[in-house]
Amino acid sequence: MGVIGRILGAPAAATAIGEAATSVAEVFTPNATKRMEAGQAAYLAALDAFGTEFQSAGPGAFNRFVNGLNRLPRPLLALGTIGLFVHAMVDPEGFARRMTGLSTVPEPLWWLFAAIVGFYFGAREAHYLRNRPASAPQSPAARHVAPTARDANPALDEWRRGR
Repeated sequence: MGVIGRILGAPAAATAIGEAATSVAEVFTPNATKRMEAGQAAYLAALDAFGTEFQSAGPGAFNRFVNGLNRLPRPLLALGTIGLFVHAMVDPEGFARRMTGLSTVPEPLWWLFAAIVGFYFGAREAHYLRNRPASAPQSPAARHVAPTARDANPALDEWRRGR
């Protein structure tokens, strides 16, 4: 700056020329920091809009009752299977009669039963997959990596300190 200051006569003039060169350069190449800030602002606005769209007052008594009923089939199936083993040990003849009765059920009815159970558990799994909390993608500023000497950017460092 010493040579430029002596040629132009004052440090303020050199600063003005530098700012003018920066503004001219931004006409041809956009400012990356401003582009990142605008992208982050748009992302946050979209998240806010999405969040307000799905706000609700909370489940009522009927919804809590139905949710309780929806939680019964899996434990009942597990306990029922254990119950079959207990029944087979306590009353082997009665268990054999019941299993013989199950063997007379027609095959299309077994396919229907399998489809109903499969769709029930598949729908529950799909419900939990759709309603799990979404992890927001990290912005480049959030994935802070220690800059090397080659990557040093004073403007970006100042922006990070300003947050």
